[in-house]
Amino acid sequence: MAKKSVTIRDVARHAGVSVATASRVLNGNQVVNAQTRARILAVMDELGFTPNPAARRLSLGRTLTVGVVVSFLTRPQAAERLRGVDAVLTDSEFDLVVYNVESVSKRDHYLATLADSQRTDGVLVMSLPPPPSAVPVLTRALVPVVFIDVHTPSVAGMPRVIGDDEAGGAMAARHLLDLGHRSIAFIGDALADPFGFTSSRDRQSGLMGELAGAGIDVPEEWIGHGAHGRYEARDLARRMLTSKTRPSAIFAASDTQALGVIAAARDLGLHVPDDLSVIGYDDIEAADYVGLTTVRQQLFESGRRGAELLLAEIGTRSEESPVTQLQPELVVRATTAPPKEGRG
Repeated sequence: MAKKSVTIRDVARHAGVSVATASRVLNGNQVVNAQTRARILAVMDELGFTPNPAARRLSLGRTLTVGVVVSFLTRPQAAERLRGVDAVLTDSEFDLVVYNVESVSKRDHYLATLADSQRTDGVLVMSLPPPPSAVPVLTRALVPVVFIDVHTPSVAGMPRVIGDDEAGGAMAARHLLDLGHRSIAFIGDALADPFGFTSSRDRQSGLMGELAGAGIDVPEEWIGHGAHGRYEARDLARRMLTSKTRPSAIFAASDTQALGVIAAARDLGLHVPDDLSVIGYDDIEAADYVGLTTVRQQLFESGRRGAELLLAEIGTRSEESPVTQLQPELVVRATTAPPKEGRG
């Protein structure tokens, strides 16, 4: 005969309290005095009481889940941010549900429905600027919505965690200039972007602004845009490195693209950093492995801060939307060095 499971009513009866009081202790309500709380917790342990997840959700009036809408989950940037989110939620009572977006239609569907669907207690939107049609829905959503790495004006009045891509691009430029480089190229994402991503554009803007301030013009043929990927970046870099005049340094808008630049240099028999300096952006795990100089954009920390911000908003909605800003950091490794004498 199957053993009968212990219920919250059993706990209340053995502890000599009401079901409501036992439930308050289970749900972390602080109105129960310490002595009664200790007695109830001891009875729970003695009886081997395990809360029923469905009943607990019902009693709290919550789903105890957090939804994360993320673009291109397989990219290392997204995976590292999710690690930061998970590090926070692991120590909470919330489950994590990931909604991977690789098409505009999926993005529009999730952003238009998820925050009002009663499927989650809060939503994190990671690196996905919302379309204009979704903004009114998100601003008056039933559950809190927090944005990570979204810089468009449409989310200015919502809770968010942001970096500073322009400052990071300028940081990369200053590093190369300080090394003595004057022939500097850029490789980034395609200009036509249906998702409205801004990071590559802003990093290029920061680079160009700093170079212009130093009186340096970048030839048009040293600016390459293409689909985000290592192989596409390799092709763009090969074109630059086989032209009549080639740059002494290339700044790539991501570490993934920087790895493609390094591959192109090696294909052509060029040594990094002796013949070509390469600097990336993100500081993904592979960057440390290959010794890539890069601009760290605090991927893990942005996920962690975003999750903490969302849990706080789930507890009590802020009157004024909080904003956390993370500053980029230059990480100097082995792929940048002064140019060879006579170059640049």
